[in-house]
This record gives sequence, structure tokens and C-alpha cells, in this order.
Amino acid sequence: MALLTPEVRSYFDEATNSACYIVKDPSSPTCAIIDPIWNFDLAFGQTYTAHADMLAEEVISNGWQLDWVIETHVPADNLSTAPYLAQRFGAKVAIGSNIDAVQKVLGKVFNTDTDFQMSASRFDRPFKDGERFDIGNMSVQVMHTPGHTPACVTYLIGDAAFIGDTLFMPDFGTARADFHGESAKDLYQSIQKILALPAQTRLFLCHDDKAPGRDAFCCQTTVADQKARNIHVGGQKTEDEFVSFRTTRDAQLSMLKLFIPAVQVNMRAGNLPPAEPAGCVYLKVPIN
Repeated sequence: MALLTPEVRSYFDEATNSACYIVKDPSSPTCAIIDPIWNFDLAFGQTYTAHADMLAEEVISNGWQLDWVIETHVPADNLSTAPYLAQRFGAKVAIGSNIDAVQKVLGKVFNTDTDFQMSASRFDRPFKDGERFDIGNMSVQVMHTPGHTPACVTYLIGDAAFIGDTLFMPDFGTARADFHGESAKDLYQSIQKILALPAQTRLFLCHDDKAPGRDAFCCQTTVADQKARNIHVGGQKTEDEFVSFRTTRDAQLSMLKLFIPAVQVNMRAGNLPPAEPAGCVYLKVPIN
């Protein structure tokens, strides 16, 4: 029996090297947006919604109905516009249910005050592993794929899998596993779950750094291609080999430019912290 082929449109943001997607039911106007990006000028402390407005215009101009805004994880390289789009279209915001584990770690790092509820309830639907929901007539299965973060999930929709930051393009390897409660061992096991999907499954990534020798950004690959060519896990590399490599490499990587603002916003489901009495909103920068 052939798998359903959802319609997928990808949108890449070169400022953050991040991709987001509109995935549409081919038999109805219903669609979802996955991992939307909030433009942020770090130097000036300014947010703007050009990327989200582009997605909104795509939905409106095609006469589609947006039911879901879906997060694969709490990204550390961009800010999310999930609530902006959800409010505009009356959609629901979803993420993996282990978001509360991320919130607890980051809440301590940033010493969030009592108004910050460390709870998955900040999202409309915190999905558990194995849960299903519908986008129009399409059934979506949620698969817990922790490692990059404890809350990472993969959304399986017909012949497509939206895998967040687990695997990158085969020539670039895999995501790091050293931010907030991550585990290289968990990441390896999650990747094996993805690689166990049918060989022709389309894998949609949410990040790309052009590997040396590649001139174009790319965020779509297949299970077969990853198994054959991924420089970190292809060729039947063992768990011990991967964990040793990933742990050593992560210790050498620098911090992402938008990590501090991104995680403070994204752990709040894409909302800014409450304004101070004077009306200004502030993000914290831990020192040392």
C-alpha cells in the first residue's frame, strides 16, 4: 500500500540557517506550519515578523486553512513565531510533552520568576510519544526523538518525516547534544528510529550549514541517503563510536549566536517574558 504524499513547501532563513515548512493535506485546504521563525535583530533588540508574514500570505493567497503550528523542539538558533501565527489564524500550537524537562533546566539557568509556569501547558497540545492527530484528512504520528533536546519529536505524515535537529544533510552529519539536558546516546538511538523508517521516506530538516564543497543550502533528504552517506552515522557506525565522536566534537563547538534570547522565548512557547513595570521587556544574560 502506497504511503500518502503530503504537499510540502519549504522556506529557508539564511540569517539563522533554519528551515520551516507548510505541510498541506492534498485532499483538503487544511495545512500546518512547522518550526516558524521570528526575525530578531540581536544588536538592536528588535523583533519583526517578515518571515511569519510571508508564511501567512502563502496560506491566505492559496485559500488554505491553518489548523496547527507545530514545533519539533525548542530551537536555540532562532526565535519562534508560533503564537503570532496561531492567534492570526485560530490555530493550535503543539510540541513534544517533554518540554517541561527543558523548561525546568532553562528556568534555573535564567532564574525565571514565579510568573513563569514550568509546564507543558504553555502549549495547546504537548504531544506524547506515539500520539496521533489529524491535519485535515492526514493522520500524523508523533515519535519522541530526544538527544539534541529532551523534548525533540519527529512528526510522521505519510511518506514525510519532519525530524527537527537530529540528522543534518548527509555531508554535514548530526545535531549537537550538549545544550540543556541532552544526551549523545539518546541522539544516536533516536537517529536509529528515524533510519528504521522506509527507505524512501522524505526527511525534512530544520537546519543546514553548507558543508565544504556544497554551494547551496538544502534541508531535504531520504532515509536511504542518510543510511548510505551520513558522515556521522552512515555505514553502520556503532553507538559507542558515535557517542565518543559526538561528545568530543561538542566540547569544541562555540555557543550559537542566538542561544540566550532564543531559548528564553521558545521555552515560553514563542512568547516574550512579561514586561517590567515601565513597559519594557528584557531578556537575561547569565554571566560566567
